Amino acid sequence: MSTLETTVSIYDDFAAVKAKTESRSRKVDRDNRETVGMPFVANPRMTCRQVNVFYGEKHAIKNVSIDIGKNEVLAMIGPSGCGKSTFLRCLNRMNDTVAGCRVTGEIHLDNRNIYDGNIDVVPLRAQVGMVFQKPNPFPKSIYDNVAYGPKIHGLASSRTELADIVEDSLKRAGLWNEVNDRLDKPGTGLSGGQQQRLCIARAIAVRPEIILMDEPCSALDPIATATVEELISGLKEQYSIVIVTHNMQQAARVSQRTAYFHLGDLVEVGQTDRIFTNPSHQLTEDYITGRFG
Repeated sequence: MSTLETTVSIYDDFAAVKAKTESRSRKVDRDNRETVGMPFVANPRMTCRQVNVFYGEKHAIKNVSIDIGKNEVLAMIGPSGCGKSTFLRCLNRMNDTVAGCRVTGEIHLDNRNIYDGNIDVVPLRAQVGMVFQKPNPFPKSIYDNVAYGPKIHGLASSRTELADIVEDSLKRAGLWNEVNDRLDKPGTGLSGGQQQRLCIARAIAVRPEIILMDEPCSALDPIATATVEELISGLKEQYSIVIVTHNMQQAARVSQRTAYFHLGDLVEVGQTDRIFTNPSHQLTEDYITGRFG
């Protein structure tokens, strides 16, 4: 390579680094509370527009608009008390059970606003299933835990069909090989990681379209966590998944998009790799670099 070519190459490298550094330094100011990034996607599975949540006088969620894409894992991160779990519970109207809670705005699934007065929340919560932070199997057998939803929703016309649903759900939850010889044993007798996968099997047994997960691995050991994360990565081929997590490494491992919440505001949404390497908002950078939270 000639001296001139070497000089040009060095200059190009320097210019690229300089441009990247300048890009990193041009962050949206902390005081700007409008959502930045890519909250909307083409052909979304669920759309949320101007969603607000009030607990009495407390304004917990402020004008949040975001799409949930088909066959994607959307991670929601942010400091404790920022509103991410509150917003998650809006997506299948779990907040209806909280006294004094009021939700405004629109959330559409299958071209219907789920907050319309004529929406029946029972089938809605089958369409939009939920897995909670702490495993909560019913005090029933492993089989009955998974069969319960299909029974009450009339999804099986015979015992054979019900048994097939149970087996398929346990297989998709990665649990069948571990429990197929003791389906009549109590679900509460399983290990913590197995109980969480049983709850996932119970959720998918009713053929949902979206699965909500509220810190599903926070009570699990690293081995069980890795198993559930692998399961999440496989489930996105059939479902849209929204996961709330305090574990930023987990968000980076399992999600395609990440949404950052702060004090009730949706600050930034973007492709997960970009959010963790070059966020656009100063608040997002402060959080992922450990300056607060």
